[in-house]
Amino acid sequence: MPPIRMTTALAKVVAALLHDPTAEHYGLELMRATGHPSGTLYPILVRLEAAGWVSTRWEEIDAAEAGRPPRRYYRLTAEGVVAARQALAELRLQLDPGASTVTKPRGATA
Repeated sequence: MPPIRMTTALAKVVAALLHDPTAEHYGLELMRATGHPSGTLYPILVRLEAAGWVSTRWEEIDAAEAGRPPRRYYRLTAEGVVAARQALAELRLQLDPGASTVTKPRGATA
């Protein structure tokens, strides 16, 4: 598996997929969720698929009957869920080195 370099654009896609990690998502839905145009989104999805984070499938519909072309669905794999959560946690630590996974509310005492 090629390593994934976590960029802001990739982090937004991963976060959108993690919003409901067992659901299938299609491109237009992910473009709306992330604000990314297709030229940004689809190369990211290809990278995630190559890394084993995402599996894909084509919708099986009659395009004429449905009035639209078939959609390609993207779903995080079990390994992808774990890797995505870990990568986002590492990104949070890079952005805020003082942050930890366990934080105390403001004003709390030990």
